[in-house]
Amino acid sequence: MNRKLALAAALAACLPASAMAQTELSLWYHGAGSANAEEALVNQLVEEFNAAQSDWRVVIETFPQLAYNDAVGAAALAGELPDILDVDGPVMPNWAWAEYMRPLGIDEAKLRGFLPGPIGRWNGEVYSVGLWDAAVAMTTRRSTLVKYGIRVPTLDAPWTLREFNDALRKIKVSGDFEYPLDLGMAWRGEWYPYAFSPFLQSFGGDIVDRSTYQSAEGALNGDAAVAFGEWWQSLFENGYAPGTSQDAADREVGLLEGEYAISWNGNWAALPVVEAFGDDALFLPAPDFGDGPVIGAASWQFGVSATSDHPEGARAFIEFALRDRWFSAFSDGTGLIPVTSTAAADTKNYAPGGPLEVFYELSEAQALVRPVTPGYIVQAKVFEKALADIANGADVADTLDAAVDEIDADIARNRGYGH
Repeated sequence: MNRKLALAAALAACLPASAMAQTELSLWYHGAGSANAEEALVNQLVEEFNAAQSDWRVVIETFPQLAYNDAVGAAALAGELPDILDVDGPVMPNWAWAEYMRPLGIDEAKLRGFLPGPIGRWNGEVYSVGLWDAAVAMTTRRSTLVKYGIRVPTLDAPWTLREFNDALRKIKVSGDFEYPLDLGMAWRGEWYPYAFSPFLQSFGGDIVDRSTYQSAEGALNGDAAVAFGEWWQSLFENGYAPGTSQDAADREVGLLEGEYAISWNGNWAALPVVEAFGDDALFLPAPDFGDGPVIGAASWQFGVSATSDHPEGARAFIEFALRDRWFSAFSDGTGLIPVTSTAAADTKNYAPGGPLEVFYELSEAQALVRPVTPGYIVQAKVFEKALADIANGADVADTLDAAVDEIDADIARNRGYGH
């Protein structure tokens, strides 16, 4: 044996067996530069998986969230997708249809007891799974409702449309707040379909007809949708809520500083409310506008790329993450909702009696995933524009008809998106 071979053999003998045997897996993550608890926990998850077994070694690459989806699309065209993809729940059907992703092939018994939002299904198969979820609530103070004689709603008896409108009117007439309701109009993009399409669905409409996913006709411009649109427009005409020119800073602190009486906001923003108001803080269910109360569901999830040479390794990593200890850790670190009740019971915020316990209950009782279709990525943008235009005074029926035409044309161009 020559000296170089002898040296290589000696070095190999010094390495642990796991380091020699592990096959590398690439993982792409959307949170680069955030420097928050979520990114730290994803890195910890990777490190622990790598140390826990000798077959696979995950290497993580992070991207800024605003550039992430474009990076995945470019990589798919170039045939350079990673093994493991981080994917936003409502985007997943598009990536599955476009063959960026493959079915996860997981034993669904491992998903028993999960909230519905974190399980990403397309065409009857599971493609992705999340470690957390998010929920939205009407956030206010008990003392505010008591002052104006407004009933405190419950999951079993949410506000009706009439009650909600009457509450906003009473608060507006008092003159005690700049606006009775903060909808978060300063936030654009995915916030609009996530936060506001549940109002449409509670009226009895939807972004698209979910029975076929072949048209928005009747769902987005039928009688129920027009009634929703007229109500939506009335919120701004009556001065009940700030419109599309809302300042982002007001959105962040308006409720805390007494500018708004009620804020439609998520569990990720709830702890500052608890800290500011203590036992006076209330997180209330969505109103029932006639067809049942609804809130949004689904957040970021992990899946396996269609081009991975090692799908079994990618699946092993995802299955490693599907443990209550990780669900609890991400919840404690980020404030988001753990995906099982057993994990929730082991968290500081969502355990029985915890300050955010109600958000798990809201997610379990009221959550509806956004339309499960590859066309959603277009439909979401069309819906966002329509709602902004209606808020700014556009004719309701004409705006919704135009949105339907745009959505239907996109579905036709894409030959029904494989439904």
